[in-house]
Amino acid sequence: MTRELPARPVIGILHPGAMGASLGSALKGRAGAVIWAAAGRTQATSKRAELADLVGVPDLAELARRSDVIISICPPHAARDVAEQIAAAVEGRERRPLVVDANAVSPGTVAGIGALLGADDVVDGAVIGPPAWEKGRTVLWLSGAHAGVIADLFAGTPFDARVLGPELGTASALKACFALQSKALPAIWLELDEAARTFGVDAELRGELARTGVDYPGALGAVAGVAAEKGWRWVGEMEQAADAFASIGLPDGFSRAAAEMYRRRSQTPEA
Repeated sequence: MTRELPARPVIGILHPGAMGASLGSALKGRAGAVIWAAAGRTQATSKRAELADLVGVPDLAELARRSDVIISICPPHAARDVAEQIAAAVEGRERRPLVVDANAVSPGTVAGIGALLGADDVVDGAVIGPPAWEKGRTVLWLSGAHAGVIADLFAGTPFDARVLGPELGTASALKACFALQSKALPAIWLELDEAARTFGVDAELRGELARTGVDYPGALGAVAGVAAEKGWRWVGEMEQAADAFASIGLPDGFSRAAAEMYRRRSQTPEA
């Protein structure tokens, strides 16, 4: 049976980081209200929510009580914990909110969240692209029994919502595959840089790469700056991607090595 939402549903965002704020802002025209849970959040989060014109409520329990749809968009390592908090908040409710897990996690993690909250109450989501303030740059992939309901909710917004199918985990599988090239592949430059400097052959390596037409400074610079800023978050994404590949019998070392390089760079960005 297709899930029906109110004409102007209340949307809860957990939590309004850069991506969460853009998701919430995109839905303001479709929602009766877009709310977020203020308890324990930083001043930076509060400022983003204010700029996106989101309505603050005291805590997650109040957000879950009021919401028709909850969008979870948090660091990957926190996705399960957020789902457990939602489960505790909605326990005993006759009508539960539809939860969109839009985190960069493995299909197995999404399956576990579906088992926790009820597969019929969960939609798997994967955002590919930057926070969307204009159309044409970002796709929101969706899978699950009610993926179409969420896709309809995003119609006409800066997010291009596309349905992959009825199975939980399909959207997250796509995200893991995409992340292998967008995050694991660039991490090779970080390891190459650290190895060359440790062995004392950095200048010679740069010369050889330049001689063969490789823009080593450009490639390394592109990943090093963002790794220092976002590496702490990408550690969890790479570990979740590794779990995804291991679950289908593929080598998971590429993503685990990338996770370790991002961990090192986020701890010592001056490297």
